[in-house]
Amino acid sequence: MTIPGQHSPTLLRPNKPVGIVGYGAYVPRYRLPAKEVARVWTGGKGGLPIKEKAVPGLDEDVITMSIEAARNAMDRAQIDPTELRAVWVGSESHPYAVKPTSTLVAEAIGAVPNTQAADWEFACKAGTEALVAAMGLVGSGMAHYAMAIGMDTAQGKPGDALEYTAGAGGAAYIVGPADESLAIINASYSYVTDTPDFWRREYQRYPEHGMRFTGEPAYFKHITEAATALMQAAGTKPSEYKWAVFHQPNTKFPQRVAGQLGFSMDQIAPGLLVPVIGNTYAGAAMIGLTATLDVAQPGDRILMVSFGSGAGSDAFDIVVTDKLAERQNRATKTQEYIARRTEIDYAAYVRFRGKLQMK
Repeated sequence: MTIPGQHSPTLLRPNKPVGIVGYGAYVPRYRLPAKEVARVWTGGKGGLPIKEKAVPGLDEDVITMSIEAARNAMDRAQIDPTELRAVWVGSESHPYAVKPTSTLVAEAIGAVPNTQAADWEFACKAGTEALVAAMGLVGSGMAHYAMAIGMDTAQGKPGDALEYTAGAGGAAYIVGPADESLAIINASYSYVTDTPDFWRREYQRYPEHGMRFTGEPAYFKHITEAATALMQAAGTKPSEYKWAVFHQPNTKFPQRVAGQLGFSMDQIAPGLLVPVIGNTYAGAAMIGLTATLDVAQPGDRILMVSFGSGAGSDAFDIVVTDKLAERQNRATKTQEYIARRTEIDYAAYVRFRGKLQMK
């Protein structure tokens, strides 16, 4: 396979082997059923893309949710937070336009002041973008540990299709040396183009999307190219992976792209969370991986492919080590967060998300 503008796919491999030392997820407890959105905007008519979605409470935002996920990752890693040489947060819903999310997270988990901190953006792949950078920082020897977070809150214009699926939540990962890792990241591969399928200009309250254009040539093109290039360069095929995790903006897209690439529903099932928590944007693929790691066994091979509108995909080849089993139970599992739910109606949702503007 030859990619336009390149001679051949080149995997991103660090000089020193690296892996995931700790991981953690967070999902808010509040749930807005899709049927409730339909009741308000369509009189209950039409199909529902998901069952329900997670909604942040009045006291929750990307900062507070990132702290919870980071603490879970630290509990699994059992390292001194001052050993973190980077705390990076990827999101498209940072609470402040001018003030970093990352420094607040670093302060809350005790990583300051001798650390690097930054906020990342690339729509729904902002978290995996930070993960690739963490691989490079640790793999170069510049750091022993680095943290990458993907986290977002529910965004969607009232009555828009996104209001059904735009959920909240995400995940945090601590990257460290391979010999300390519960899962080794063999390599990654990134594929990006200027495909404007989803956008929000400054001062615009809600994002816009290109309707069907968001599927092809955006989502499907980038995920299939990234996954195919990684597997070809790594010399692997779908049957060699126990699990596969794809970005999940809705229920249909990840199932369809899995079939296109040759993966079965059984392979993607653990990480397919969108029916019950919605699309967590920057955390979508990353939180899917946490749910998969919660049930994985030593020796399992995992393919994870994110997607960010604008557009691009990051693909990862990951192998679970014998250190995972003992660390899985050190923190709250992803499915436990999903099971912990409080249903709300549309009025509460409007209040929680500040959708009723008084001026």
